[in-house]
Order: sequence, then C-alpha cells, then structure tokens
Amino acid sequence: MPSYEISLLYPNKEAIEKNENGLDSPKISSEALASLELDYAIDLQNSRLCDMFTKEKSVIEYRQGVFADILENDSLCELLNKLLPIVSDINDVRRLSEESTSTDSYLYSITEIELYISAMELLYDGLTPMKDSFKSEAFKALYSRVDELTSSDYYKDLNVRLKELTKRVREIKSVTIGVNLDSRLRPESAGVLSVNNEHFKSGELLQKILRLDFKNDEYTCIAALQPFKKGQSDNQQTALSNAFNGALNDVFKSSMRSWKKVVSTYVLENADFLIKLAPEIEFVTKATELVKSLQNTKNSLVFPEICEMEEKVFEVKGIYNPIVALKISEKMVENDFSFDKNGMFYVLSGPNRGGKSVITCAVGHTFALAQLGLPVPAQSARISPADGIFTHFPTDAEDTIDKGRLGEECARLDEIFEDITQYSLILLDESLSSTGSYEASYIASEVLSGLSVAGCRGIFSTHLHELGMMIDEINERCQKQGGERIDTLVAGMEDGERSFKITRKKPDGKSYASDIASKYGISLEKIIEKIEKNK
Repeated sequence: MPSYEISLLYPNKEAIEKNENGLDSPKISSEALASLELDYAIDLQNSRLCDMFTKEKSVIEYRQGVFADILENDSLCELLNKLLPIVSDINDVRRLSEESTSTDSYLYSITEIELYISAMELLYDGLTPMKDSFKSEAFKALYSRVDELTSSDYYKDLNVRLKELTKRVREIKSVTIGVNLDSRLRPESAGVLSVNNEHFKSGELLQKILRLDFKNDEYTCIAALQPFKKGQSDNQQTALSNAFNGALNDVFKSSMRSWKKVVSTYVLENADFLIKLAPEIEFVTKATELVKSLQNTKNSLVFPEICEMEEKVFEVKGIYNPIVALKISEKMVENDFSFDKNGMFYVLSGPNRGGKSVITCAVGHTFALAQLGLPVPAQSARISPADGIFTHFPTDAEDTIDKGRLGEECARLDEIFEDITQYSLILLDESLSSTGSYEASYIASEVLSGLSVAGCRGIFSTHLHELGMMIDEINERCQKQGGERIDTLVAGMEDGERSFKITRKKPDGKSYASDIASKYGISLEKIIEKIEKNK
C-alpha cells in the first residue's frame, strides 16, 4: 500500500479524497458536540472532533476494526502515545529548517533524520511482537510499511551515515576564526581556520607568558572569554553571526549538499506518512481513553451493526448516557430505544429530572460514537448513520439581548431547518420553554409538523405535557403531505420515585408534581402536620 493511503480512519485513497472534499462528512457542528459534552470527553488539541465524523458505512466498519485491535492490545495505545510527540518534533524541525540559516538547516536535517529513525525503530520494535494478532487492515498496512522501510538497504545505509555525521557534529566543541583588520583595527573580513574538538578556556596574557607553554596551550585565550552577543548591538550581532555561519557553510558545503539530498529524496517522503497520521493518532488514542474509562464503569459497550443510511435504522437495546456514566458510581439505568415506521420522531414528556434530557443526549451520543467508529453505550445496536446531528438545547446566547429568549430559540430552529434532510438526527431539549404553554405548544406543533414532513429522526424532550395530546392531530395533518409518524414517550415514576425508565405510551397529562411534593414534604397534608406541631 502506498504511504499516502496508510490511514487509521479511511480504508483507501478514494475514501481519503472523499473526506478531504467533505463528501463523506455529516453536518455536526462544534456547538452540537458541546451540547452533548463530547468535545470534553474526546479533547483534541491539534484538530477538531467535528472533522472526524463520517457517514460512510464502509469507513465506520474500517474504524471499528482499528479500535478493536487497540482495545485488544493494551500496548498498542501506549505505543501510539509514544510516537505522537516524536512526529510532532519532526514537524517542528521541518518548520524551523525552512526559516533557518544554511548551517542551522544542516543541523536540523540531521535532527530530522534522528527523529525519523527513532520513530521507525519505535514502531518496528512495538508492532512486531503483536503483528500476528492484528485483524484490522489499518494496522496490517502500517506494520507492512514500517517493515518494508526498516529492512531496506537505504535505511540501513542511512543509519550508518547518520552515526558518522552526528559523531562529527557532536565532536565540534569550538571553531578557530581568523579576522582581518583595517587600518583602524576594525574587523574587515573573517574566515574559519579550524574546527576543533576542544573548548577554548579563559586566560590572561601575563599568565600565558609566564607559563611559557605556548605549544601545548593553543586553547587558552590571552583574555577572558566573553559571552556571545553580550553588549552587542543588533547590527553587530548580525554581522558576527553572518561571518560565523558563512565560514561554517564553507567548511560543511560538500557534506551539506549531499546530506540535504538524502533528506529531500528519502526522509521527507517517508516521514510524510507519519506526519499525516498525527491527527488520526491523537484522535484514536483520545477516543480509546474514553472507551476504556467507560469500560471501567462496568456498563455495557458494543460495536454496533452498521446499516445503510437509506434504511434509517436505529434499534438499540440497553442504551444509557455515557457522559452521566462517567460522573456517577452507580450502574446506569438502561432503556431500549428504536425509530420505526410508527415513530420516526418522538415527543418525550415526564417529570422534572426524570431522565428526559439524559435519554435525549444518550441517543445523540450513540449516533455520534457510532459514526466515529467507536463502540456505543448499549448491549446491542443496529444503526444507520445520520447525515447530520443537530441539537437545540437551552443556551445563554448573546442574541437574547436583541431578539429576546423566544426569538433566539426560533432563530436557531430556523437555522436547523435550513440544513436537515430525511437522514438527519434532531434533538430538542426543553425547547420553547421561554414562553407560556399556549404559545409554546402552538409553535412546537408547527415545528413537529415540519420535522414530520422532513422525515428525519429525533426527539423533542419537553415539559409541555399537552403537546403529547396533540400528536394524533399532527400526524393526521402531516401524513397527507407524506410526513413520517410521530409517537410519544414518557419518562416514568414508580412509587413516587423517578425510575429513569422510558416508556412508549401517551402521556397522562400529569407532571407528577404531587408525588414529588410528597417526597420532599411540601404537600398540603405534610405542611399542615408541621404547622400543627409548631402551635
């Protein structure tokens, strides 16, 4: 496989090009990821998480193989974490080399070779013991490439030449410079007399004369050594640096030309694939850390079966919210959840803090993690990718100053309708809570009707219990226009306690306020009991 096709995220050149052209990328904004707290869970420093998603079935399945290999080989993630700073250093050295003088460029070239060899040795030594266990095409291809490069005669010769050149450079401790002066004793020209393997030492003229050992004392100066650049103007520093670098360039000219040729014809090309892998390595290692953290919670994780996007499948057993799972010590309450012909969109109602937002986000997490190629928080799952994940959650947007809270909410909803298709996922959590129930219910029914006609999947989590009572009317109106059916879900209560179980049924119109009031001792009966005690 050519180096440019080695990828941990994409199976071939065609898939890489589709990604570069944005053809396989679902619409998932940074704001949506922040709403779901996934940007925090997978915290990338050198790339954007929203650029890592795909909607291509074959790409997701390719990534699942990559993560399966990493999760089955603990040392593989450790190896990639060790490789990443070396690759980052190679990139930095290249940048510095482009900005540097000829002498610095020569030294940077040697450093790049050293880093390249370090990276290849690290990969070869790390991958070889586990190569027979790899099931993914990605790691098989990576090992094959590393093995091919490190076993080549060119690579072996490179090691030999590098040792010779680095030895020569590392042995340089000082340079003897001859300086010609004009009639006023000002420096006129300079050149290198010798490159030495000893440092010069400070000295005094009288001491040197009295010791009478001139032949063996060529490295002791007749005056104290002065720190380079100390007390010099910028022009003086530049002039001296140019004279020094120019003289060294003459010394190293022949070896520099041959060495730069080695770098440009061999190392640059063969190190490129490592540099291109760097963002992918950061992503897979950070994503693996998230998965391992979830495994430690003892909750279920499974690689989903990926269906074609056009099938619009979402059948998940035992779904839970992974972000909440990382924050609590108890095992999560699991639910079964699906979109089907009787409900491609749901209105979810129930008591406050009864789990409505938790399950709404959990559905978003499951889509997102699946489309990153990761295992999902469930016991089993069949999922068709979405071509976009859109969220409409409460926000402190500054637009509320000019538009008001309701105006800001409606403006964001309008933006969502600009981009959605029948393959999109829309998650609305307590939307339209900034106005009265009559106005909110009316606007919400209009929004739901539009989402039905769009045919997308999603959840409207709401405190508007009366909205659930309007679903039959909305369905009757929208089905005449080819809309998908909307159904209702209820977050349950058992014996006055929130169960966090989600049931597919019509809401009963209760907010469960009386049960909650009794639990916290503020029902009328409880209040009267307390008043009577104080009399």
